[in-house]
Amino acid sequence: MDYETILKDIKPTEDEKNHIDEVSSSIMNFLQDMCDGNDIDAKVNLVGSVAKNTALKGKSDIDIFIAFPLGTDKQYLKKTGLDLAHACCDEFDGVAEHHFASHPYVTTHIGECEVDIVPCYAIEDGSQLKSAVDRTILHTRYVKQNLKEGQDDEVLLLKRFMAMTGTYGSEFKVGGFAGYLCELLIINYGNFENALKAALNWKFGEIIDLEEYGTADQFNDSLIVIDPTDEKRNVGAALRLDKMAEFIQSARNYIFSDNKKDYFYPLKRNLNREDILNEFKSRNSELIALRFDIPDMPLDTLHPQLRKTCEALERKLNDEEFNVFKADYWSDEIINGVILLEMASSKLNDITVNVGPKVFINNACENFVKKYGRQNCYVQGDFLVHSQKREFNNAVDLISHIFTKEHIGLIKVGKNLRKNLINTYEFIGIEDIDLEFLDDFLNPGQYIVR
Repeated sequence: MDYETILKDIKPTEDEKNHIDEVSSSIMNFLQDMCDGNDIDAKVNLVGSVAKNTALKGKSDIDIFIAFPLGTDKQYLKKTGLDLAHACCDEFDGVAEHHFASHPYVTTHIGECEVDIVPCYAIEDGSQLKSAVDRTILHTRYVKQNLKEGQDDEVLLLKRFMAMTGTYGSEFKVGGFAGYLCELLIINYGNFENALKAALNWKFGEIIDLEEYGTADQFNDSLIVIDPTDEKRNVGAALRLDKMAEFIQSARNYIFSDNKKDYFYPLKRNLNREDILNEFKSRNSELIALRFDIPDMPLDTLHPQLRKTCEALERKLNDEEFNVFKADYWSDEIINGVILLEMASSKLNDITVNVGPKVFINNACENFVKKYGRQNCYVQGDFLVHSQKREFNNAVDLISHIFTKEHIGLIKVGKNLRKNLINTYEFIGIEDIDLEFLDDFLNPGQYIVR
């Protein structure tokens, strides 16, 4: 496979690189001058994919870390770091947006580039870690020292392949491979194709330990990649098992495909709402869709809570003997949250069997009989049981019951969603739902094969 044409499409152009270099240099020089001119003991560092030359075209976000000595008071670090970031925004006409990791940092836009300005501690190895972001400078240093000539292109191929097959990005919404993890895979396997071929033989708990620390037994994750800069950290910890599996199958499909080039470009699909609605109708499933307002909150907090709520509702329906064929959620990340349930069975008979103790347990059986009446109890297998009228024989009625102030505790919903679920939920038709989400719901495997 000749990858030169693909690399021309996915590598930043010289103009883009020059612009990024110019913007990042200007910001770094300003921040370092501010530190030096105000007796602030800190060193400004360019980190991330831009610094490592592993940024995809159009994805060249600038990450600048201000590293303070280990002995720096944490409150001083927070305040001074934010003050410097705000001064930088004022200098370059950027608007500061506050975000929070281990401590506050600022995101802004300068020269049409997204810029993160993050205070951290200057550490030399993982044992000195004082906040989660401190490793980032070490990660940048390690990759720059260990990526051989030409391997930055291999990283780009791997990142692009993952992005187009839906497995790239460690944010919770995706649950896939982080950029740093991709870089370590290339350092370990040498190139893009070797990484894919190796993935075909991965098993749950696959271990990659570049520095041979021997600490893999401390983890129980689907993929264990010991951080070369911190033997106590698994770089693959955020990777969900389903995304690891999707990558393995994507690699298998790619290796045996006659259309390899297509894997590096967006999926070709002609979305037609009428066709998609008709496809749903042809499945002969009942669909339950509910919409609700979402609160203003960070996306890495929003998506875990949406997933938790969706999964909890699915479990409750199944526990009550309704049969959920498939459930998923969607959000525009601004106003709307949606849960879509495809039901194999959404209506039940009026009678259910209440299973009691085994007939061999005398006291428990007598208590069961006292509660339900001797004439009403009978035996199924070796259990004493009792038939009773269902409280709900329709899934929609059960959901309406759950999303009330009195009964929301029946499922474990995202804590920040609770109030909105109670006050704003409504049942909607699928014709009002985002078209791409509906297409993905119908065709979950379309990204991993071309």
